[in-house]
Formats: sequence, C-alpha cells, structure tokens
Amino acid sequence: MRTPLPLFVAVLLLLSGCQTVPKDALSLTPESLAERQIQTRKYATTDEARILAACAALLQDMGFNLDESETRLGVISASKMRSAVSAGQITAAILLALLGAPMPTDKEQKMRASVVTRPVGEHGEYMAVRVTFQRIVWNTQGHITTSESLTDPKIYQEFFGKLSKSMFLEAQEI
Repeated sequence: MRTPLPLFVAVLLLLSGCQTVPKDALSLTPESLAERQIQTRKYATTDEARILAACAALLQDMGFNLDESETRLGVISASKMRSAVSAGQITAAILLALLGAPMPTDKEQKMRASVVTRPVGEHGEYMAVRVTFQRIVWNTQGHITTSESLTDPKIYQEFFGKLSKSMFLEAQEI
C-alpha cells in the first residue's frame, strides 16, 4: 500500500511546527525592567486624552511628524528624518577611496517615537505614560546599517521634563 506523497508532506509539516517554547521566553530581564523604568512616568490624572494631546504637541515641538494616533487605545507614533552623516565615517571613506577601496557611509536616519498611556493605581487614579525612541540608519547604497532602540536616560529625562512642564502650564491655564 502506497502513501500519497502530499499526505506525507502534510504530516511532516505539522510535526515540524510542534516545538516547545522555552521557559524564559516571556520573562523580562533586569536590563529590560530598568529600561522600562526610564521610559515610564506616572501622572496624577485620569484624563488620558489630555495627556495624549500634550504628548502629541511635545513630539511635534521636537520636530516629529505624527504617523498614527489612537486616543481610544492610548497610542501615538511619530517619526522624523535626519542626516546621519558622520565626520569620522567620511574621513575613513576618503582614506579608503584613496587606497582604491570605496566604502559606503551612513546617509540618513529615521527617528521614531512611540507613546503608550494606560490607567494605573488601585482605582485607576493615575495615568502611566511610556515613551520609546528608536532609530534606523541607511547608508549611501540604501542599505540599513543600524536599527536600534535609544536607551540614553537623558533623552527620556528631557522628554518627561518637557511633558511635566506642559501638563503644569495647561493645568494652570497659562
């Protein structure tokens, strides 16, 4: 008795999909928890729409264009394009070109910001705001050379400092 080839292939595909998930696949590392603390602040308000509006205005003041905004979900995403030209890379490229080995250099980068808000506290009396910044860098040949999350605490301190001032001024109707 012959087993049809398509049935045999289907069984193999089903069995190859049966893999176990490692125990620590969904657990957070101490580093990721520390990053999350830097990226998150809590505000004593329940007005999520007001916080999102302040975040959107702040991102625009920082030169970002809003890509998506969904107030009901508490999400904003924004981006801006900037030059990624580095004097060090240009110098190295010139030296290599003189030796006959041209080297592509970084050309432009896309900075991305994402804001997520959610009610926190025993009775939802606070609003947590988490912002993350990333960048993607393309070289002169159009290839991605860098794709990374920005983890410098100064960036997040600056963002939340400006957001706190904005929230205070708005609350005082100044």
